[in-house]
Order: sequence, then C-alpha cells, then structure tokens
Amino acid sequence: MKQKVVIRVTLNNGKKNARSKAMQIAVGLQGVESVSLQGEDSSQIVVVGDNIDSVILTSLLRKKVGFAELTSVSPVSTEGEKPKQETKPSESGIQSMVWPTYQAGVPYYYQPGAPYYAYEVAGYNQNSCTIM
Repeated sequence: MKQKVVIRVTLNNGKKNARSKAMQIAVGLQGVESVSLQGEDSSQIVVVGDNIDSVILTSLLRKKVGFAELTSVSPVSTEGEKPKQETKPSESGIQSMVWPTYQAGVPYYYQPGAPYYAYEVAGYNQNSCTIM
C-alpha cells in the first residue's frame, strides 16, 4: 500500500547539514520512493513509498537530527492504476482450478557418522562402592 508520511522536523538547530542528513535518513529506509521538504521554512519532510514504517522513521530522525513530530500518515491514490476486475464463473457454473506448482528442492544426502563401539571392561563392577 502506497502511503504519504509527513514529519515536522526542527532543522534550524545550529547544524549546517541538518536538512541533507534528514533527507539521507529518510531515503535510507526500506520502501521509500521519494522524499521532499515542504512548508514555509522547509520544516516538513514528506516521504512517499510502499509500506513505510513511520514510527521507525520518526525515531531515527529524533536520534540523528533533533526534534521530530509525526504529523500525518495517509494513503496515496494512484489515478493511473486500473481497478481490479473480479473473475466471473463460467456460464456452466464450473470454475477452473489451478494447482500451485512446487519447485524441487536441493536433495538431502545422508552421511553416516563414525561407527559407535561399546567395550566392557573386565573386573569392573558398578554395584561396588570404593568409598565404603
């Protein structure tokens, strides 16, 4: 699911490269497609992508840049995408069934270990106690 995440970040905290650092952090997250700065003083980071974890992104920005507040998370509607059509059963009422195919795995080869030998020691009695 594509979503749009808006995070308000305080970028004017005396650091020169705070904006680029915030953008690098946002781009490094998995699923991010685009990052932009918006607002009057470019204090909002807008991130668009698939299945973005907004809480992790906000936590990373707090750790690396400074104050960050999650403003909004909203789904992005794609206008060019065609709606999914439902498959209709055939007129006879019988639907075709497709079985999943399984790929053959790597064969398992059994390698027996070293043989185990048991020896009995002559003159050893487990029932006798040497202390008493």
